[in-house]
Amino acid sequence: MASKSDYDRTLRELQIGLVRYQRWAIKTGAKALIILEGRDGAGKDGTIARITEHLAPRNTRAVSLPKPSDRERSQWYFQRYVEHMPSCGDLVIFNRSWYNRAGVEPVMGFCTEREHEDFLRDVPSLERMLEEADTRLVKIWLDISKHEQAKRLDDRRNDPLKQLKVSDLDAVAQKKWKAYSEARDQMLLRTHTAISPWICVRANNKKTARLNVIRHLLHTLAPADITAGIDPPDPAVLFTFDPTAIEDGRLAG
Repeated sequence: MASKSDYDRTLRELQIGLVRYQRWAIKTGAKALIILEGRDGAGKDGTIARITEHLAPRNTRAVSLPKPSDRERSQWYFQRYVEHMPSCGDLVIFNRSWYNRAGVEPVMGFCTEREHEDFLRDVPSLERMLEEADTRLVKIWLDISKHEQAKRLDDRRNDPLKQLKVSDLDAVAQKKWKAYSEARDQMLLRTHTAISPWICVRANNKKTARLNVIRHLLHTLAPADITAGIDPPDPAVLFTFDPTAIEDGRLAG
């Protein structure tokens, strides 16, 4: 594990890379949509905070939608997400996304089996359309162990500064661990495509995960003159999904 000074220095270098990327994106009109998924306590909020810390608020949005209203429930499932899509020069991050329908909703009984199946069938087509509309899509799954999740959820409950992160779903995250694992596996197997692949991150170490996520974003989104001199992600931490990862221990069971 790197020392705090090494981490801070590396993070600063990578954040400078993100600023350079955004200046380029604003100039060229490039659009990027990042989908950040993971179990409760996986580190989504902290990762987003480090990505967006020094970026332009006008061109950067982190979107975390509440549960849908009755009116929204009657709409096309993707409708409320579409209005948050990036325009030219924008970087948008979905902190949880339409993939709620592949994880939380079926596990907790918030959608029907047909709605779940319809989603898994339809979402690759939507993501292909986004890419065809010149929106770069990056899908990241932050993966943690059951033990690490238990530790983080306990810390969250006992830290007065983290009380706003506590949710009713925290109480069942450990009890339904196996069901969430099965939903994750089905999601990855059904929605990982050549056009919009899933990138998996072993996130038990928060700082290491954050650095590797930013490295991946830069190497995926930024031109070569910006990424020159920036190391690629560590393949032991961040890798493109393949089915063997479910069985070989790279993804927590």
